[in-house]
Amino acid sequence: MKMDRILLKLSGEALAGDKKTGFDEATVLGVASQVKQVLDKGLQVAIVIGGGNFWRGRTSEHMDRVKADSIGMLATVMNCIYTADIFRRAGIRSTIMTPFSCGTMTELFNRDNAIEKISSGQVVFFAGGTGHPYFSTDMSTVLMAIEMEADVILSAKAIDGVYDSDPAVNPNAKKYDFIEMRRIVDDKLGVIDLASAVLAMENKMPMMLFGLNSDNSIVNAVSGRFTGTLVTVD
Repeated sequence: MKMDRILLKLSGEALAGDKKTGFDEATVLGVASQVKQVLDKGLQVAIVIGGGNFWRGRTSEHMDRVKADSIGMLATVMNCIYTADIFRRAGIRSTIMTPFSCGTMTELFNRDNAIEKISSGQVVFFAGGTGHPYFSTDMSTVLMAIEMEADVILSAKAIDGVYDSDPAVNPNAKKYDFIEMRRIVDDKLGVIDLASAVLAMENKMPMMLFGLNSDNSIVNAVSGRFTGTLVTVD
């Protein structure tokens, strides 16, 4: 698989490590170290981070969905600010872009500027989701991958791949080494939301899903030692 430019999706929960909430600095430092190795290989990297370590869904069924999603967008901004600062300490130049103004904390998204920065070796974080409610960070991941003309999405989660059922519930759940995006859509496997899966399928954007907490998982994914699930779109 051609792999010159990647879009790395980091699960917010995975960044929290064993704490399950907030940040685990050792985990984020490990991510920075791996991304530095990927950049040193000559690959270009953009990143989307989920917000599940701070906010997931609504706190109650009575909460307005638009307000809940707005909080989720801000959670992703916090995650990107923190992670980008860790990257800076690791010697990685980075920029945070959002689809809405955040004062001086981020830059307003501009496709041409983003591609120019990524091409120059910077890591660009896309925070704030799509800027609209009712769309998950899965959607912003696929959208940004397509707009940035990435070759593949690397999705680093708290789980190590795609299973035919929930392995936390079913100890006999089968893990797939390869699976078609159409199968994820047809069987509603819940790996990513359906709208995002359809968008990836229609735009032929492949995805590699793996566990962030596995040793050197990001580096392995780009070095031919991938052990997660490759989601194909052919």
